[in-house]
Amino acid sequence: MDLPVIDNAPAKSGGCSTGSCGSTASQMDGMPDDIRAKVQDHPCYSEDAHHYFARMHVAVAPACNIQCHYCNRKYDCANESRPGVVSELLTPAQAVKKTLAVAATIPQMTVLGIAGPGDPLANPERTFETFRELAQKAPDIKLCVSTNGLSLPDHVEELAKHNIDHVTITINCVDPDVGAKIYPWIFWQNKRIHGREAAAILIERQQKGLEMLVARGILVKVNSVLIPGVNDEHLKEVSKIVKAKGAFLHNVMPLIAEAEHGTFYGVMGQRSPNPEELKNLQDACEGDMNMMRHCRQCRADAVGLLGEDRGDEFTMDKIDAMEIDYEAAMAVRAEFRARATAELEAKRNKAHAPKLPQAQVVQFMPRAAKAVPEAVPAAPVGRSVLMAVAAKGGLVAVHFGHAKEFLVYEASATGAKFVGHRKADAYCAGDDTCGDAESTLDRTIKALAGCEVVLCSKIGYEPWGNLEAAGIQPNGEHAMEAIEEAVAAVWNEMLAAGKLTAAPAANKVA
Repeated sequence: MDLPVIDNAPAKSGGCSTGSCGSTASQMDGMPDDIRAKVQDHPCYSEDAHHYFARMHVAVAPACNIQCHYCNRKYDCANESRPGVVSELLTPAQAVKKTLAVAATIPQMTVLGIAGPGDPLANPERTFETFRELAQKAPDIKLCVSTNGLSLPDHVEELAKHNIDHVTITINCVDPDVGAKIYPWIFWQNKRIHGREAAAILIERQQKGLEMLVARGILVKVNSVLIPGVNDEHLKEVSKIVKAKGAFLHNVMPLIAEAEHGTFYGVMGQRSPNPEELKNLQDACEGDMNMMRHCRQCRADAVGLLGEDRGDEFTMDKIDAMEIDYEAAMAVRAEFRARATAELEAKRNKAHAPKLPQAQVVQFMPRAAKAVPEAVPAAPVGRSVLMAVAAKGGLVAVHFGHAKEFLVYEASATGAKFVGHRKADAYCAGDDTCGDAESTLDRTIKALAGCEVVLCSKIGYEPWGNLEAAGIQPNGEHAMEAIEEAVAAVWNEMLAAGKLTAAPAANKVA
């Protein structure tokens, strides 16, 4: 088997001259060494690693023990990209077979998670049977679980026994009055409990489970769904509390509330947050907690790198026809992992390389006076700029018309910081004549509201003009360059042109 090409290396040498360019550097810097060592190669926890390593979810847990107003589980859906949705429910034996097939085909797949479509710990027999088999047959794969936390305290010992050292808990509130607006009921001790009482029990169990996991050295990431008008301000308090109790990462995700998904919030007209609201809340929480910003709110059967889904390649009928030699595949996977880890380490070292101090300018005075150093003029400081990037593998490598998502970076004098992503619909047929679907282009431009620049490998005349008319500057001059370096270069060009001294013009996006 040939190793996949790691296309993350920048095509041009150079770097950011104004501080760390790496988005991951700031996220990882806030972590103790022991935690950093566990998560730096984990695609769901490291902003850099998700360009190199893939993950998959297996859908073995259909039942759930709580109801959320933002959730509607679907067990045979191939069209929706959101949590709680799968194309096929699997038995544990099928899940193991699928994992081995994916791992043999995609050597960069290093993480297996169980995240639904219900709650893994409401289906403990199916969940732990899957983990037991995988620990024996695929020991090189990290195992993770995501839970609402209601049953978590009952299963912490079992999680620890199976060497599951990463757990995600969805915690949307720490106040039962807020929780009553999110959870209509829970199923607890063989009865259905409603309203504030239900929320209070859930919160108590989540906090107890968090404390128990931390006490056993199991890393905890907390997910929170941002629901405007319900828990938006309250999530700042959530972030403080879960950090104080030992969670190492907080992932604030936007509510998905399109009516076509059939959720209570969607049907009742509850709106989703806009990108600015999401970023502002993430920024407000960041002082108290390392924030995760690259979450894609994956399906419960997602396969591949974050931002892509190769699940259609691994339906059970296709897997049944495969011949899997996992022992041989493990050697290929080990070689790929060593190579990718070395590249990641080199990238991080480059981001942390000390910058040479500016030479001190000395003005020599007459002999009667001492030579005194003349202060070096401060470099001009410009405002920050949001830039959207059509990216693949850590590079500016996607045609604007082919992009299904854009990564958003905040560029400033301190470098390029990853702050989120915007979903889009590809509207280009594959040639140079993009733009037949005007409504698709309009939706893409609307999704980029707040961004002043969009970087891509190539762009057609029509979208170029429409972007400029909306107040967004297209840029195709940094194709195949590393994202952070390209973003920093464009920011420096804007600074040199005097474009960063005034407040940005508002996007003209309908």
